[in-house]
Amino acid sequence: MSAATAQPTARGIAVRDPEEHDGPARVPLCFVVDGDSSIRHFLSLVLHGSGIDTEAFADGQTFRAALARRSPDVVFLNIPLESADAIECVVALGKKGYFGFIQLMSSRGSAVLEHVKSIGEHHALQMLPVLKKPFETAAVLKILGELQLGDPPAVASRIDLDEALRQNWIEFWYQPKIDLRRKQLIGVEAFARARHPQNGVLMPSAFMPGAKEPSLITLSEQALAQGLKASLDFAKLGIQLRLSVNIPVSALVKIAVADIVQTYRPQFEKWPGLIIDLMEEQIITDLALAGDLAKQLQPIEVHLAIDNFGRGYSSLARLKALPFAELKLDRVFITDCGTDKVNAPLCKTVINLAHNFGSVAVGIGIEKASDALALVSMGCDYGQGFLLGQPMPEDRFMSLLRQRAASRGRQLAAERATDAQAAEQQPA
Repeated sequence: MSAATAQPTARGIAVRDPEEHDGPARVPLCFVVDGDSSIRHFLSLVLHGSGIDTEAFADGQTFRAALARRSPDVVFLNIPLESADAIECVVALGKKGYFGFIQLMSSRGSAVLEHVKSIGEHHALQMLPVLKKPFETAAVLKILGELQLGDPPAVASRIDLDEALRQNWIEFWYQPKIDLRRKQLIGVEAFARARHPQNGVLMPSAFMPGAKEPSLITLSEQALAQGLKASLDFAKLGIQLRLSVNIPVSALVKIAVADIVQTYRPQFEKWPGLIIDLMEEQIITDLALAGDLAKQLQPIEVHLAIDNFGRGYSSLARLKALPFAELKLDRVFITDCGTDKVNAPLCKTVINLAHNFGSVAVGIGIEKASDALALVSMGCDYGQGFLLGQPMPEDRFMSLLRQRAASRGRQLAAERATDAQAAEQQPA
């Protein structure tokens, strides 16, 4: 954001001129500066899910070099144990005449943070209230909301699914699924949203209740087709992700899944396949049907999962085989599983059940770092939730993947350069 385009508001905060744009819809940009790669990754996921591009830097030197080519709307700047580098970053922003927002963050004492903040204020920078580590997703979302950056929150409204389908308001957003042990992106789940011309983006609670079966079938077919098309776009970036789609059992038995998959699936040898999530209450009472569906879909690399699992544990514990690739633990059991004396053993029991059947255990609705760490210690395989990444529009998810691909490319190039230099130094 340049000085020429920033305008003061009543709050004294500079915002972007609404007439200014770089193309049809300018996407806000955030720079994240932190030596901790997990923090950089966490903030990038949260920001991407809110419709904000990111560039992440491990140190102040690379951050300051990047300022010469791009000016972000907001900077998340960590204050490490040695604060000199961070102070130099703040001074550089002041000399640049930076008009965006600066969010300091640190696990250090408040006095140090306030000192760095005062330096920024001395340079007439827009310093936000300091953010103490550790912090959670809600704290970041609150900051973005107050700054009015990124996607606006969904409006509480009700529409008819039939109308949404007729008017082509339905779109699909994608949430990362993370390998908790390796901290790697392993898959993606598709979620339906409705983009209403007046009310903005609406959640499923606004259009799913009372939906008729023909509409649910149409929605499910669209979810499969659009999700598989998106998988192809992901694969073109060199990233193969297994897609998960939620489909009601009543619709699944009437959909030509094989035809849709054969038409839209990526034609790659290492295609990781597709997972169809079935709600626990819809399938747990008819496991014979689940077995039949699993056999029908397996030849086309489509597998089943139980969503929001936990309450039906007793129905499965006595079985000798289970036709589900994944058991997705209900968020009710995930919340506070790191400290709750009831939820912790329940989570561990369900995770063990999944592994006993050769299935993958997935924790959903993870919002706290303490819960994620507890799930790792319990042996949970994958995780989803705001802590790991929000559902986001396809273009936002693609932007995230491009950043990952570019970062990986730079890392590989650096490794090759290091190997080449080492080889040159070897004695003949």
